[in-house]
Amino acid sequence: MPKLAVGLLVVSLVSLLWLLHRNDVEEQRDTLIADILWIEQSFRFHLAGNEELVNQTGLDMGTAAAERGKQRERSPAHIFKVRAQHIVKNNPEVEQLIWLDASGKVVDAYPNQVSDHQEVDIFGSPVTRDAFDFAHKLGKATYTDPYQAAPLGAQIELFVPIYHQGEFAGALVTVYSLKSMLTHLVPWWFAEKYQLRILDDSGSVLASKSNIQGEPGLSYSLPFDPPGHGLMLEGIAYRGAGNPAQLVLAGAIIVLAGAVFWSLFAIRSLIRKRLAAEQALRDEHAFRQAMEDSMIIGMRARDMEGRITYVNPAFCRMCGYAAEELVGRLPPLPYWDPNSLDTHEEQNALVLTGHAPNEGFEAGIRHRDGHTVHTMVYATPLIDAAGRQTGWISSVVDISERKKAQALQRQQQEKLELTARLVTMGEMASTLAHELNQPLSAIASYTTGCLNRLESGAYSSDELSGALQKLALQAQRAGRIIRRVHDFVRRREPQRVICQLYDVIDDSIAFVEPLARKQQVQVLRLLPPHLPKLLADPVLLGQVMINLMRNGIDAMAATPVERRQLIVEAQVLEGQVEVCIADRGCGIGPEVAEKLFSPFFTTKTEGMGMGLNICRSVIEFHGGRLWFEPGAEGGTVFIFTLPLDWE
Repeated sequence: MPKLAVGLLVVSLVSLLWLLHRNDVEEQRDTLIADILWIEQSFRFHLAGNEELVNQTGLDMGTAAAERGKQRERSPAHIFKVRAQHIVKNNPEVEQLIWLDASGKVVDAYPNQVSDHQEVDIFGSPVTRDAFDFAHKLGKATYTDPYQAAPLGAQIELFVPIYHQGEFAGALVTVYSLKSMLTHLVPWWFAEKYQLRILDDSGSVLASKSNIQGEPGLSYSLPFDPPGHGLMLEGIAYRGAGNPAQLVLAGAIIVLAGAVFWSLFAIRSLIRKRLAAEQALRDEHAFRQAMEDSMIIGMRARDMEGRITYVNPAFCRMCGYAAEELVGRLPPLPYWDPNSLDTHEEQNALVLTGHAPNEGFEAGIRHRDGHTVHTMVYATPLIDAAGRQTGWISSVVDISERKKAQALQRQQQEKLELTARLVTMGEMASTLAHELNQPLSAIASYTTGCLNRLESGAYSSDELSGALQKLALQAQRAGRIIRRVHDFVRRREPQRVICQLYDVIDDSIAFVEPLARKQQVQVLRLLPPHLPKLLADPVLLGQVMINLMRNGIDAMAATPVERRQLIVEAQVLEGQVEVCIADRGCGIGPEVAEKLFSPFFTTKTEGMGMGLNICRSVIEFHGGRLWFEPGAEGGTVFIFTLPLDWE
């Protein structure tokens, strides 16, 4: 429709211009015809006036001949001379006025340009003789046919008969130059607009006049009568530059029409692209909306001032508020926990200043119904299409279930650790009983001895004091063993405190020394003079070391007694402490190495398969790493590291 409307408009404008052009052409043609008619009428009036003057001259000459001898000034010759001079001077198109007698011979002429032959024929072709005869016979003025006479070009002559007392006495001949006629009778304004030509009956140009040049355009012809004889006056209008305003308007219309059509095609292409882009945008929006509705990760966008600009359904479900209630809100936000406003303010400042940790941070969201939702927040800059940051976009992950799972796992881990410790104590029960039996037996012996001395009465205070001191030492020894076992097996939450690694190693070695003596294993300490303090749980670390040392002792059951050595070594390397427990046992085969740290995998007939797995979990809980390597002299070396950057 737009193209059709523009097309109709262009057609209407072109038609209007064509009609205007036609009107201009018709107007120009009417003007040309009117001007040609005016010129033809002007020529006719002029020639008729000249003819009347010549007729009057002939009449006056005939009258003067009748009054012969009365006055010299009234003689025919004098009248001819005066009148001819007047006619030639006042009519430039008249080249000559000739007086012929009745036989056709020249009596006089003005100006005097006659040939030596006094015949009429010398003034042109035989047409002059015919005109003379017609004037004689008809008794009225007669024009000749045009003829060429050098150097004046085409000429015509007017023969006016002279009568004397009713008898033909001759004729007055007026010679016209067609070129002079056009030159002097056509006004300048006509010559500035047209070319005027006089044509003969064959269409040959006898004379023409124009002050302009160009390509011929409109023309109009009409008979030139008088003089007649097939002569035609033809006016030709040259094709000028036309109306500049009209040409400019036409050009502007054409250019504008072309521009409009081009713009329509361009707009059509742009509209198609825009429609395609809008459809793609709708599809993308629908896809994004579907994706956002199905996401379980909350999305929250904020501007540079912290004002919420967007939330997705998952985030609304997390906090219990509708999107309309959150968008546009500035901190403090309705889902902030009133009891933790300082923490929320600090986290909000970190995000808005761009200092939020890349690994995210934990934040609590207070649901509308009052319960707390634990989340992990990852904040990144929000960049627009121009590359400018307009705010921050945050991914909010609900980790409540993860926290519950971690808590449950931690509880299960603690139960497993406790169970492992109890199992360890069960396995070491006989050894520990033997260890306790020695101080208890010593206590019983010292007590019996003291009682016997007291009953006998033969004793001294120094002797009893020494026995009682030894009894107290054995009681303390038994108490330490019981307290160590109690600390090892009691159930409690992991507690990371500042502790000495020396003490942890010594307590652990003390725990396994009875088993080592029983298995005839020598325990060697290779420790530097100074070991740094650690932020760790000494009981859990002790459990790791006891488990690794017991495994090393059990691995040397088939090793010759002289080679049974368990080496405990510690050193500080690159900001961490490294502890090595090496044995000279049977080693670990490739088929066992891959599954050694897997849960419930064991090589012992009565083992649980959780010892090494728990050891690795404890070391990783402290930020370290546990692995094993083959020993240089056989056996296996278990190595674990603990970080020292806790300060």
